[in-house]
Amino acid sequence: MKLSHAVLASALFISACSDAPQTQITNLNQLQPASPPPEMVQKPDFGDYKIVEEKKKAFVAFLKPGVTYINGLIENARTRLSSLSDAASINQDDQAFLAKVADLFNLPLPENGPDQAWFKEALKRVDIIPADLVLSQAAKESGWGTSRFAREGNNYFGQWCYTSGCGMVPSARSQGKTHEVAVFKDTFLSIRAYFLNVNRNKAYASLRDIRADLRKDGKPVTGVALANGLESYSERGQAYVEEVQGMIRYNEEYWSQG
Repeated sequence: MKLSHAVLASALFISACSDAPQTQITNLNQLQPASPPPEMVQKPDFGDYKIVEEKKKAFVAFLKPGVTYINGLIENARTRLSSLSDAASINQDDQAFLAKVADLFNLPLPENGPDQAWFKEALKRVDIIPADLVLSQAAKESGWGTSRFAREGNNYFGQWCYTSGCGMVPSARSQGKTHEVAVFKDTFLSIRAYFLNVNRNKAYASLRDIRADLRKDGKPVTGVALANGLESYSERGQAYVEEVQGMIRYNEEYWSQG
């Protein structure tokens, strides 16, 4: 089933900086309202869990529906993109869809319309991110949902913003720094921000290259493989990558639940 440009826009639209490392957002006022999946309406207090296994299960049960939903939207959009790349002609609705993809994924259309080079890059960006990778980063960045930023700002991925008052000032912010930790209306918006950031930020081009190569070779797109493209997500570089990969492997039983 084709995903209309209106559905894609309402489900994914967020303004994020495409040139900066980490997950930085330039204007939170450009977030569009969207309803999270029913499973995400009531956020648990993860700090109340005394048994680690129960906290992990609750964390995945809460976040995974949003990850699955967004991956489904992306798969539909990707299918439509692939079909249009081989189309003999493109109608007005298709043109509107492509314009929205260009806007969402920071990939301006050529003056004469989309060519094969544009479609190739678009298909690199409009692609899924495995749930185990998304959830591992969310768990790592938020302390399994217990960090102040997750509890008070629905920020599970360490997203930053740069307008005064746009979020929460981190207590450990170095002198001279101006960033704040972004605040989201709900957890679903935090997940959307993460997806668009990883799929269009120049800092994660290597992740998208790894994913495209896996597709080309007919191999599965795995979180462990894609994590190799996240060196820029943290100042710790390769050590961060290895920690995320370790979390994916160690917590496999939780990522696969549901």
